Amino acid sequence: MKLAAFLLGTVLFLSVPRPACATDWPQWRGPNRDGVSRDKNWSAEWPASGPAKLWRAEIGVGYGSMAVANGKVYVMGNTADTDHVFCFDAQTGKQIWKHSYPCPAKDPNGYPGPRGTPTVHGKFVYSVSREGHLFCLDANNGNVIWQKDYQADYNAKPPQWGFSTSPLVVENIVIAETGAPGASTVAFEKNSGKEIWKVGDDEAGYSSPVSFTHKGQPAIAIFTAKTLVARSLKDGAELWRIPWKTSYDVNAATPIIHGNTIFISSGYGVGCALYDFSKAPPVELWRNKKMKNQVNSSVLWDGFLYGFDGQAGRGFLKCLDFKTGEEKWEHEGFGTGSVIVADGKLIIYGDKGQLATAEATPADFEEISRAQPVEVRKDLPRDTKGDTWALPVLANGMIYLRNLDEIVCLDVRAK
Repeated sequence: MKLAAFLLGTVLFLSVPRPACATDWPQWRGPNRDGVSRDKNWSAEWPASGPAKLWRAEIGVGYGSMAVANGKVYVMGNTADTDHVFCFDAQTGKQIWKHSYPCPAKDPNGYPGPRGTPTVHGKFVYSVSREGHLFCLDANNGNVIWQKDYQADYNAKPPQWGFSTSPLVVENIVIAETGAPGASTVAFEKNSGKEIWKVGDDEAGYSSPVSFTHKGQPAIAIFTAKTLVARSLKDGAELWRIPWKTSYDVNAATPIIHGNTIFISSGYGVGCALYDFSKAPPVELWRNKKMKNQVNSSVLWDGFLYGFDGQAGRGFLKCLDFKTGEEKWEHEGFGTGSVIVADGKLIIYGDKGQLATAEATPADFEEISRAQPVEVRKDLPRDTKGDTWALPVLANGMIYLRNLDEIVCLDVRAK
């Protein structure tokens, strides 16, 4: 009897999903969608050969980043016009499951495959394809719980470079940016997929929405093709909007919210601005062209912004004062890469596979370590771009990187 009870207890224990670790990275730009990792048990220093590679896996073409939660890594890719949502063991790289569905990878501009990052929330993982296929999957086995099709269900038209928005889950709601007439932003019940509300006529941009509090109530900010729009989470009611025009409608960087202020940026010579949204309409605090985020977003740390200014092929890593917009320093050598922050250190991923760490300080660029753990594909068709634009991830002492068609896990745990 005691043995039976012990075995039953063991089975129950093993069947209960592990709680999310405090240093997980469950969605685009981390736990708070701000590019900041909570991980402190890691080392920014490594030998000239770089951090030890724990594993790598082929995942098909794409530009999306990774989500790490409950000991698993989730990422998207495309092979033979078939999209895949992969789930790997975070430490060993063993494939746990793969969900696949037809989706053309070819992009007329040379950027094939999905762009979005999966979002893990509770027992589900949510993903969006470049064609607007929204899936809610069981995070443990990949079974489809519910699905939507932006084009078929809402008559949405994909942006020029495809749908790129990563799903946002707030409370019991999944926020989707379809860009469709009368349904630019749609809210679904996270468990069932039931539509809760749909609003707006704004065309879809390439940024991902963020949540915040507006006058004590939950709200969301959506950086659409031509406008930054704030809406009530409850019913989608518009709270305010800020027109923001960028060439080719490439508003791609995720807004940064701090207190009652919001920072936005875009490339193609436009620049950046900080607004105070405690007033209606929001008041512009400053605006300049010193931080032009074309593809990836800046990150805010201890009162200063760190991000990439410039166009694809030539960019500068810069530091700006968040309150004033004053430029503190710039550094060349990573192209138009991406950057996150952890425990006062910058983790920099260049667009040619360079990885570096540096102090997050406005004093000057102070590099700590550098390596080349990922190679850019050079055997690609002429119309395919292989730049490493996917955001790096630090979770539980591991750095995860991807190039066009591979994911790599590096061990940077503090010894």
